[in-house]
Amino acid sequence: MRRAAVPVAAALGAALLLGGCGADDSASPAQLSVSAAYMPRPVSDSMAAGFLTLTNEGGTKDELTSVTSDLGEVTVHETTGGVMKEAGPLAVPAHGRLVLESGGSHLMFEKLTRRPKEGEKVSVELHFAHSGPVRAELPVKPATYRPATGH
Repeated sequence: MRRAAVPVAAALGAALLLGGCGADDSASPAQLSVSAAYMPRPVSDSMAAGFLTLTNEGGTKDELTSVTSDLGEVTVHETTGGVMKEAGPLAVPAHGRLVLESGGSHLMFEKLTRRPKEGEKVSVELHFAHSGPVRAELPVKPATYRPATGH
């Protein structure tokens, strides 16, 4: 009777050990990073726009809920059918990207505390539903700048 217990215990142990192998990372937390960030030089004393790409290398989606900056009030806007309006939280899919680009979803800076000049950098802090905040620097580019890649 004792001999039968050893193979069963060994098989059970092997099954538990192998059960962890090959497991996907779909439950891994969001791993957020920012790329292709920039701000066209503002043409107004009170408003500016910002663009960037958020990449999530993790297995869990998250949501961009708000953005803060010492440059002024920042909201996330979306353009639909040629009409711009404030957006609610925007999804950052697991193993995916959220692109904030001209003509689509983007950052809107209002009530500027100063008018940034070309060559400067504007700091922002991105806030999420589940992850900690992510800081990013937006280099100020010419007012007509359009990236060749990244958006």
